[in-house]
Amino acid sequence: MKVEATLSAKKLLSDLKKVHGKDLLFHQSGGCCDGSAPMCFPAKEYQVGSSDIKLGEIDGTPFYMNEDQYETWKHTDLTIDAVDGMGGMFSLDNGTGRRFLTKSEICLVEEDKK
Repeated sequence: MKVEATLSAKKLLSDLKKVHGKDLLFHQSGGCCDGSAPMCFPAKEYQVGSSDIKLGEIDGTPFYMNEDQYETWKHTDLTIDAVDGMGGMFSLDNGTGRRFLTKSEICLVEEDKK
């Protein structure tokens, strides 16, 4: 699994860093309150848990997912995009008129043919 971002997502992230500082993080929501939206938080205000896995970074901003969710999505590549709309209620993109969106593409898994 890998995580990448579109130019639109990178622009929104850059705008958020100008307002909230550069020390942010993403956590892929598991669907409770905000569906499966990628949530952006100030790093000092979100405690990454021992069951969270760092999938990579978007322009220096770490991207995490809970290990249970990772087990379900581990054969997908994620592309984080930004589109018009209302962001997740706890995410920094809320109120900007744009929101982060996760797009996924299933990766082919080749079985060991020994």
